[in-house]
Amino acid sequence: MPKAWSEKRERQYEHIKEGLEERGRSEDTAEEIAARTVNKERARAGEATESSRSSTDDISSGRRGGLRSHSGPGGRTKAQLYEEARRRGVKGRSKMDKAALEKAVGR
Repeated sequence: MPKAWSEKRERQYEHIKEGLEERGRSEDTAEEIAARTVNKERARAGEATESSRSSTDDISSGRRGGLRSHSGPGGRTKAQLYEEARRRGVKGRSKMDKAALEKAVGR
C-alpha cells in the first residue's frame, strides 16, 4: 500500500480487498484490484499527481459497480442470461429475447 494514500484511501483499499477475498478472489488479485480502484478514485478526485484520461473521464468505480450489480431496472444483460440458460440446458435459448431468457432462468 503506497504511503501517499490518505487514511480514507487506506480504509477504502482494505474494504475493497476484504470484500474481494470474501467473494473468493486470491489475496494477490484482491490487492491488485483494490489498489487500482483506489488509484482511479484518487485520480478522479484530483488527489493524484498524474492520471490518465480514462481515469478522469470514466464513470466512478462505485457507479460502475452499481450498474453491474444486477439489481437495477436493466438487471442482467441478455448475454449473461443466455449463459445461465446454456449452463442450465434450456432448450430454444438461441431464439429467445431477453424477457424470455429471464423467464426461462426463473429470475
